[in-house]
Amino acid sequence: MQYELISDANLVSNYIKGEESALETLITRHKQKIYSFIYSKVYDRDVAEDIFQDTFIKVIRTLKRGAYNEEGKFLPWVMRISHNLVIDFFRKNNRMPKFDNSGDFSIFSVLSDTSLNAEKSIIKEQVEHDVRRLVEELPEDQKEVLMMRIYNDMSFKEISERTGVSINTALGRMRYALINLRKIIDKHNIVLTN
Repeated sequence: MQYELISDANLVSNYIKGEESALETLITRHKQKIYSFIYSKVYDRDVAEDIFQDTFIKVIRTLKRGAYNEEGKFLPWVMRISHNLVIDFFRKNNRMPKFDNSGDFSIFSVLSDTSLNAEKSIIKEQVEHDVRRLVEELPEDQKEVLMMRIYNDMSFKEISERTGVSINTALGRMRYALINLRKIIDKHNIVLTN
């Protein structure tokens, strides 16, 4: 059990320097945890095996490019890669319902479901991240009203008092925020899930 004494960071460093066996040691060390995580999301051995292999292909490419910089955090980094590949798998296989960005649809309805299984939970986490990133692209006044309304659950009267604008102005900013979010979603061809 000699390899247990060598840290992940040292193994990564050794692999980058050309010691191929260092990667084998890392894979052996973490295979069970990474594979189990992937399998717990997809419940299919073949798919889990494919995603596991894709994960390490990405790891190898990143290490060979010299783009790895999370010293001492190898396992969390690899888990994040596998997490993203699982989400990609669900997206590619249309296992996530798509919204058509029309009508009275609100992207925030996605965030309210509390009875989630593991698959939906991982997707919900990604959608929340995507929505927050989209919100950051809004003009400041629209972002402020939207954050107060959606994330702080404030009434338009409270928003009006807090921001010093009329209720109609607050309503207008919210309306434009939602219109602009739809435009951003369309522009970037983003798929949000339910």
